[in-house]
Amino acid sequence: QVHLAESGGGVVQAGASLRLSCAASGRTVGSAAMAWFRQVPGKKREFVSAWRWRDSYPYYADSVKGRFTISRDKAKNTVFLHMNSLKTEDTAVYVCAYGPGVITSSISQEFGYGYWGQGTQVTVSS
Repeated sequence: QVHLAESGGGVVQAGASLRLSCAASGRTVGSAAMAWFRQVPGKKREFVSAWRWRDSYPYYADSVKGRFTISRDKAKNTVFLHMNSLKTEDTAVYVCAYGPGVITSSISQEFGYGYWGQGTQVTVSS
């Protein structure tokens, strides 16, 4: 079992920055990936970014490339999502996910992740 603890959401104005954190605890493995998805009511959950531990490679959705950066603290099993130049369309609940053996072709797919956090609200006002 893996537990995910998220933090860092809030209300900001467009153009501002926020940093989200997600700490994984429990039976974590070195081949895992951790990701951020976001969801707006009435819309499908959307992939934002992922970090795969094995090769330390970041993945991003096109909508956030150049604005968001994912990083990790390996010792603390924690990933961070640094969100810069926030836009109103970034408003969503951001949910952290953990997948023990996610492959590259599934890195942006919900089915690749078996554990999910509770989510943290990010609201960007104009």
